[in-house]
Amino acid sequence: MVKIRVAGTLSDSIVDGPGLRYVVFTQGCPLACKGCHNPATWDNNGGKELDVEQICADMFANPMLTGLTLSGGEPSLQAGACALLAKAAKSRGMSVWSYSGYRIERLLERSRTQPDILAWLNALDVLVDGPFVLAKRTLSLPWRGSTNQRLIDVPATLLAGVAVECAKTNIESYSQN
Repeated sequence: MVKIRVAGTLSDSIVDGPGLRYVVFTQGCPLACKGCHNPATWDNNGGKELDVEQICADMFANPMLTGLTLSGGEPSLQAGACALLAKAAKSRGMSVWSYSGYRIERLLERSRTQPDILAWLNALDVLVDGPFVLAKRTLSLPWRGSTNQRLIDVPATLLAGVAVECAKTNIESYSQN
């Protein structure tokens, strides 16, 4: 059984991406962004360890869900387990979003030596990338905490080899595969 260390889960979020979403808050983050709304997730040894299968069973118990969101902490630190969760969600027709304090360019660099990161990215529809910056805090942009964060169309980015932001005109379309 594959384990993942989590700060917690939410079974019915409407604020972590479009639609009704299951959210996994991964445990561990080295970025420690000033003003972070989840500082309890920073400690790599905090939270609790769960089986990926257990999380999937809980997620699939709600037939109303349209998506999975992997948040943090920093999901890229547990990319292998996050990739398994994302693939399971996609197998059920759910969209998969993730947050990362790292820019997509940095994650792609890391994926050259950490294949689990590439597996995680390959299973995502949208990545909200970049650290939370308190001086750029906003409540006006959907699904972002600060104006420096981007909504990355991950499949298009992997195909193009450069960051491709989600089209502003059809952002709701990213809620379905």
